[in-house]
Amino acid sequence: MHEIDLDAYFARIGYSGFSSPTLETLRHLAVLHPTSIAFENLDPLMKRPVRLDLPSLEQKLVNELRGGYCYEHNTLFEAVLRQLGFLVSSHAARVQWNASDGQVRARTHMVLRVDLPEGPHIADTGFGLLTLTAPLRLQADVEQATPHGLHRFVRVGEDYELEVKLVNGWAPIYQLSLHEQAPADWEVANWFTSTHPRSIFTNSLMAARPAGDLRYALLNYTLKIYHPDGNIDRHTVGTLPELASTLENYFRILLPNGHDEIFLGLMNR
Repeated sequence: MHEIDLDAYFARIGYSGFSSPTLETLRHLAVLHPTSIAFENLDPLMKRPVRLDLPSLEQKLVNELRGGYCYEHNTLFEAVLRQLGFLVSSHAARVQWNASDGQVRARTHMVLRVDLPEGPHIADTGFGLLTLTAPLRLQADVEQATPHGLHRFVRVGEDYELEVKLVNGWAPIYQLSLHEQAPADWEVANWFTSTHPRSIFTNSLMAARPAGDLRYALLNYTLKIYHPDGNIDRHTVGTLPELASTLENYFRILLPNGHDEIFLGLMNR
């Protein structure tokens, strides 16, 4: 079993605290990971394979200063937590955010469950714009504060629906199954998500990162900055150098070789 270089990982996310498997440690890691390692989909967009083996993930997300999407973030985070002594399992969720009425999506989002003396908690370092920045206790009908807003779980049959509180009320993010998934399940979901011709990950450039009390999100050439009061600043990225600068400065991504051609295609649409 590959062991993560924890010193390098902690340096990457700026963590210098205790490494005991406690709720306090989990809280620190859950906010530092997504604020330091961006959500991004450059590899699927560039038609490059998305690898989920730990050496590849460590090289990309830690050493190469890249980001990734849910399978990459949460597979790496799961490995880090296990190495620290946490009891962790992975679970599949059906994304509901921005779904149209009656639309039922496949269970393709990866979420982590961490069992602690204080009870089971959910951690998720890879959900783009609404990535969690705190572990949430797996308990229904309780409002839980995070550095980026209020969340709650509600029961839907055997599942838990995660919701976020917006200015105009609660909105669903995803519906979580408590059935544990195996690495093979994520390999299949990852292959579908990163290669299907109609997958959003193979057709649109996306990046997201929380920072301070703000959330930054990029979709193709539109940058949005979300404020705690619900206000949103919108900026249109007009040139290829500006797009590259946006990814480097707002999302702290070290761009891979070959990105120019993809960026040019986006700008010419």
